[in-house]
Parts: sequence; structure tokens; C-alpha cells
Amino acid sequence: MNDKLSDVVAHFFDFGATADLLGRDFVQQALLASALLALVSGIVGPLIVMRQMSFAVHGSSELSLTGAAFALLAGFNIGIGALLGSALAAVLFGILGQRARERDSAIGVVLAFGLGLAVLFIHLYPGRTGTSFALLTGQIVGVGYSGLTLLAVVATLVIAVLAVSYRPLLFATVDPEVAAGRGVPVRGLGIVFAALVGVTAAQGVQIVGALLVMSLLITPAAAAARVFTSPVKAMGASVLFAETAAIGGLVLSLAPGVPVSVFVTTISFAIFLICWLIGSRR
Repeated sequence: MNDKLSDVVAHFFDFGATADLLGRDFVQQALLASALLALVSGIVGPLIVMRQMSFAVHGSSELSLTGAAFALLAGFNIGIGALLGSALAAVLFGILGQRARERDSAIGVVLAFGLGLAVLFIHLYPGRTGTSFALLTGQIVGVGYSGLTLLAVVATLVIAVLAVSYRPLLFATVDPEVAAGRGVPVRGLGIVFAALVGVTAAQGVQIVGALLVMSLLITPAAAAARVFTSPVKAMGASVLFAETAAIGGLVLSLAPGVPVSVFVTTISFAIFLICWLIGSRR
């Protein structure tokens, strides 16, 4: 039993294999993609937590999965398909969940329908099962130059929009009634932010998979909120936590060859527990 356990540990922590893989081009692309996704997720995450949109993130990721699965079946770029799915999610959430009390039920309805379609598209896909399974659990080493370029464009767009709209968006998040009274376009900002969340979740589908995208979009931000009350400090901590989980998870997953999402979720959860303990002692 001890020999088997030592073999498992050696397999998971084979530093020689990890060092060798880190020198490969496709792994370096994956590291850059992880860093970009973590940056965007860390910036967007605190606003998602403040606006209580965690369930919407899950809904967007499931519709992104639907779009990606359809792209896989139809034979075009998975990243483009995921973006189209997230755009559809934003439109449906906006139409069906216009009232706050209807929003969660509308997201649940759309999520279930989108997930059903995704199952159908994955079932009809004639290629390897591992390729379609990667949409659920992530396959960062398969991002490639085209996926990395799309991720860089999306990251730049999301950061630019947030930089322009951050102050009114934060005002509308903290006190929407007062913000509306001051002339802030609360509803319009909400739609814009929902779209940003959707495209970020769509990119996360390729990295950590549709089922676990909240490990980068929600968990680091929730951990930062336990320690910091300042929105700026919380955003900085959220980016740091997301980068640690994404890059650390990728590096740890190289030697054993397991999906990167396993380690990303573990690191994110460990960070959250530490922050929860620190916040509870204050």
C-alpha cells in the first residue's frame, strides 16, 4: 500500500517532467492563456459578487458550452461558438428576466434548455469523446494560437470597457436606486456588464471547462471580499488569487496529465478557506 501511495505521489509531483513540459511551446501558450483569463476573471469577479450574479455566471457558462458544442459539431472555431452562446444567453436573460424577482427562474430555465442542447450536440459529435469531454472539464493545452489570439482580444475589450464604465458601474452596483436618481443608466450598464460576464465565461470554457468556470470567476473574488472592504483592494486581491489558481493549477497538472480544472478548483478553494478564516477572526 505504501509503495502504491509513493508511486502516486511521485507521479503527481514529477518535477523533471514538469520542467521538461514547461519548455514546450504549447505549454507556454497555455500559461499565457491562463494568465490572461485569470486577469480578466479577477477584475470582473468582485463586481459579479457585489451584484449577486454568481448564478448568472453558471447560466452563461452553460450557454457557452452549448455554443462550443455546436461549433465542435459544425466544424468551426470553438471559441467563436462559445462567444455566440454567451451572447445568446445575455439576450435571453435580458428578455426573460427583466424583473429582479424573475431573474433567477429565467436563468434556471434557459440554463436547463441550453444544457440539454449541449448534451445533444456532444452526443451527435462523431469525433473523439475526449475532445467533447474537454468542453466540460477544460483542455488548456489545446488552446493554440487562434484561441490565444481570441482570448487576448476579448481580454483587451473587457478591460477597456470596464476602465471606461467602472465608476458609474460601481455606483449602480452599490446603490442602484440613488444611481438612477442621479441619472446613471443603471439598466444599460447592467446589460453591458452581463455581456462582459458572458464573454469572460465563454473564454473560461476552453480553460477550465463549463462546469468549473466559477472557480476563476467567483471563488477568488469571494475570497477577496472576505478580507478587503475596499473595491479596489478587493479587485487587486482577486486578480492575485485568480492568477495563483490558474497558473499554479496548470503547472501542477502537467506531470500527472489530469485536467487543469482539478487543481484550479482546489487552489481556489484553499485560498477561499484561508481568507474565510482570516475574515472570521476580525
